Amino acid sequence: MDAKGRIMLPVELRKQLSDLKMDQFILKRAVFENNLEMHPTAEWEKLMAKLNKLNRFKKKNVVFLTRFLAGVRNVNIDATGRLQIPKDLVNILGLKKEVVIASAINILQIWDKDTYEKFLEDSVDNFSDLAEDVMGDLDDE
Repeated sequence: MDAKGRIMLPVELRKQLSDLKMDQFILKRAVFENNLEMHPTAEWEKLMAKLNKLNRFKKKNVVFLTRFLAGVRNVNIDATGRLQIPKDLVNILGLKKEVVIASAINILQIWDKDTYEKFLEDSVDNFSDLAEDVMGDLDDE
């Protein structure tokens, strides 16, 4: 990441996004970890359709929506393949020069490199238990 908060996306990732005609995204803070989520617009619209069904006369729903949508930004990949991370998000997450862009199925995650490596290191001991809990009951049908 450069001093202005721009990330040069890897060429192979840019090619994949270009092939899918994706250059506009929604950027938001993650719910569970100290990273950013980069949602393709179509995926974001699906998520918003689900959230729009929440009853806004229930306080916990309003609080959730307010917190979930705090700091959400529309971002574009520029002609040179750079993504501008807003300065407030850079500061909140403590993003430094080295960042990691990780795939999370239908979204991308942007992490500070040290934070990402610590997350992977801290979760290695119980990953097998987590994998069993999450994936153990899936039916292959």
